[in-house]
Amino acid sequence: MTDALSRRMFVGSALALGAAACAPAHAALRGTPVIDVSLPSGRICRAWRYDPTDRLKGTIIFGHGAASAPWKYVELFAHWTRAGFRVIAPLHVDSTDHPDHDRFAGMASWAARIEDLRALSTMLGEERYVAAGHSYGALAALALGGATPMLPEGVAGPLADPRAALVLAYSPPGAMAPLIDAKGYATLAVPALIQTGTADIPPGGAWENHLLAYESAPAGGNRYALVLDGVDHYFGGAICRPELPGPKQTAQLSSAAQLGRVMISAWLRNEPGAHSYLEGLVSEPLPGERLTRR
Repeated sequence: MTDALSRRMFVGSALALGAAACAPAHAALRGTPVIDVSLPSGRICRAWRYDPTDRLKGTIIFGHGAASAPWKYVELFAHWTRAGFRVIAPLHVDSTDHPDHDRFAGMASWAARIEDLRALSTMLGEERYVAAGHSYGALAALALGGATPMLPEGVAGPLADPRAALVLAYSPPGAMAPLIDAKGYATLAVPALIQTGTADIPPGGAWENHLLAYESAPAGGNRYALVLDGVDHYFGGAICRPELPGPKQTAQLSSAAQLGRVMISAWLRNEPGAHSYLEGLVSEPLPGERLTRR
């Protein structure tokens, strides 16, 4: 899939963001700007900004998996920044790298994620954007696209954001009491890519559980499911948990990222040919990959 997708052109218009703050040492080494946003609760949301290597074509707001951090997804982000997209990735309080990690347990971390995402999306003004994420972050992205998980005490809904043009959800959770179930996913209202792998097996479950959002959302809404043979929850440590022994599943990660690019081309950029190109991938899947649409 990667070679074929790389031939498609992506064009767009510029989008301005706020000023960047000084980055901590590990971000500064990568030359990655960091944005600090003051929140109504008094917290500061710190987000890493990965800028495109060429002309800016749009913005992706990305949520990391539980306990992880933005810089543990640079191999994924690189595919999008090379294509002209800016990635804004907050460090959520449930990250073990967050200085306030121990102060937020259970639903308190979910409330903090919601506050982070609302602040960052507000920065974009009226511009449409892509809501994306992995695992816990994929659940949040799906909520921005219309899914209705349980709200923490004191947090008002709805979570859906009309500026979210589409969702890229990499290995979202299945039914997870009390946070989300099939009924909660059934309200997904925008086009979406739901990805998992046949080795992406949650404790006590099956890899198919990660497709609950795809199966529960109404048919006819341009929802796609991508299943990658042999791929686990972390692409062998290529994302989320770089300390894993691997081997990293970088070729499969590239396929998942590049398919996300085509989704962006279709529903954020409205570029000619993108929709028919996706339909071609559905009708003629590549070895080791299964793409379906409903």
